[in-house]
Amino acid sequence: MKITHYTYNAFLVEEGNTRIAIDPGQNLWIFALRSLIPKDKWPGVTHIVITHGDPDHHWQSDRVAAASGAYVVCGIGLTKTENSETLVVDPRGRGLTSWIHLRNLHPLDVGESIELAGVTIEAVRSVHGPIAVPLLGFTLRQKPGPDERVGLGSMAFKITIGNKSVLNLGDSLLMTEWEGLRPTVLMLPIGGGGGNTWTMDVDDAIQAVELIDPQLVIPCHYNVPFLWKKKFAVADDARFKREVEALGKKCRILGPGGVANV
Repeated sequence: MKITHYTYNAFLVEEGNTRIAIDPGQNLWIFALRSLIPKDKWPGVTHIVITHGDPDHHWQSDRVAAASGAYVVCGIGLTKTENSETLVVDPRGRGLTSWIHLRNLHPLDVGESIELAGVTIEAVRSVHGPIAVPLLGFTLRQKPGPDERVGLGSMAFKITIGNKSVLNLGDSLLMTEWEGLRPTVLMLPIGGGGGNTWTMDVDDAIQAVELIDPQLVIPCHYNVPFLWKKKFAVADDARFKREVEALGKKCRILGPGGVANV
C-alpha cells in the first residue's frame, strides 16, 4: 500500500488498481490557491472519501469525481434529500444555500459501512470543534452546528482493502469510543492548541493513539499554510513522533507530497 500526503488532510491511498482520494480539498494559502491533490492524479481515482465540508477538505471533490467517475463516500450530515434525490452540499457554495448531485454518492451514518469494488468503508464518529481564526486584528469564531457550514458532516472513516486498513479521523476532537479500532494506519490531526480549538493537539492525539492501537501513525492537519500565513495550526511533530514511538508504534512524518509504503 502506497500513501501520499498532500498536507492538510488530503491523502491518496493506492493498493493495486485502487486509488482512494481522502479529502481532495483546496490549498488555502493566498499565494498558492490550488488543489491539494494534483490534477494529473484525478482521472485514476477510484474512491473519494470526504470527512466534512470545509474548503480544505471538500473544495475539489466534485471535480475529482467528474474526472474519474469514482465512488464518493461522506457522512450523512454532508447531504440532504430533496424530491427523493440525495444531494451533497456544494463544495464551493456559500453556506448552506446550494446543493449538488453527485453520481455514485454513498452517505453513511455512524456505524454504517459499505463495500465498493473490493473496498470496505465504515463511518466512525468524529466531532469538529469550534474555530477561532485571527483575521485583520479580529477573531473569527464559528461553532459547528446544524445551520453552520463549518465542520458540516463531520465523520471519520475506516477504509479496509484486503488485510490492511486506514483510519482517517478528519478534523476531530478526542473521542473515547475510538478505543480498540486497531487499523493498520492511523491518520490524525495534531494541530490544535494555541487558539486552534477545532482539532486535537499533540497531547490529545497521543491519547488517541493509545486508545486506537494502530500499527503506523501519520500525523496531519498541522503546520499548514492559511491565507497569508505560511504556517498555521502549529504543532511539534518531532515531539509527537518521539512519544508515539515510546508507545511501541511506528510514526511517519510526511511533508508535502511525502510517501509511506505500508
